[in-house]
Amino acid sequence: MRHGVIGALSLAGSSFCSHSTLASNPKPGYRLSNGGASLHFPNFIPAHHRLRNYCTTNRAPSVELPLLPFGLDEVLVPSEVKTLHLYEARFLALLEEAVSKRNKTFVHFVLDPVSNSRSSFASYCCLIHIEKIEKVPIGALVSIRGISRVNVVELVQIEPYLRGVVVPLLDNISNEAIKLDSKILELRDSILSLQELQIKLKVPKRERLQTQTKSSLLWAENGTYNFLPQDFVPTLAERISFSAFQPVSWMGDSELLTLQREKWKAMEIRDSLERVERGIEFVGQCMKMVAARLAIQSL
Repeated sequence: MRHGVIGALSLAGSSFCSHSTLASNPKPGYRLSNGGASLHFPNFIPAHHRLRNYCTTNRAPSVELPLLPFGLDEVLVPSEVKTLHLYEARFLALLEEAVSKRNKTFVHFVLDPVSNSRSSFASYCCLIHIEKIEKVPIGALVSIRGISRVNVVELVQIEPYLRGVVVPLLDNISNEAIKLDSKILELRDSILSLQELQIKLKVPKRERLQTQTKSSLLWAENGTYNFLPQDFVPTLAERISFSAFQPVSWMGDSELLTLQREKWKAMEIRDSLERVERGIEFVGQCMKMVAARLAIQSL
């Protein structure tokens, strides 16, 4: 691991997040503030009016949740764990709402810097659950886990932080259940084999040995969802399929870029079997990488 805190979020000095790339090409619907990108929607309709209209014209299951934006290089997939450092007042307020009113949930999403719509500014949206909060001298370290994909269908609040109405985004029902079950077992075996190779690696003392793939697999198999409406809970196959796309010890920049691309694709796919097969291929590539590292270490 290149950093002791996975995906640490530094938010000081920007309107929503620290990623300057979000503000490099401002489009209509966006404005710059202190070097960061923020959403600006002219003629913003009060939340209670839009929600009344939304609830009477749409019957899909929905919940209203705080929204926390990130850059394209920080996509979070279901089953993945990340630690955030939150210290700006607005984001600590978001955290307070998530804990006290939203069953420790909010939405981790990628801010789309080209959209000027109140309902299409967010992509790669992942509903998360807060697993641990550690108070630090400045702010809090927050451990989160991805639960399931969602779509943001309406923005209902901009300040002091974003809040929106979200609906579940789940895989389609598979017509190849027998093949899917077989591939799930193959993926599971591959992940366990990768785990065995990883624990053989000698890593620097400053680098914690990463076993995130197996951790994600175990959570996918045994996690509980009593804090969520049933409509938002993915199937077992869908949960396990995402567990393949996790960082592995000794990944360099090129491998991490490949991982990001695989995560983007995994979030876009709506077929569990297709994602499982991609996961098997990706884990196989990781095993070859780790095996090569082990061979070099043995010289």
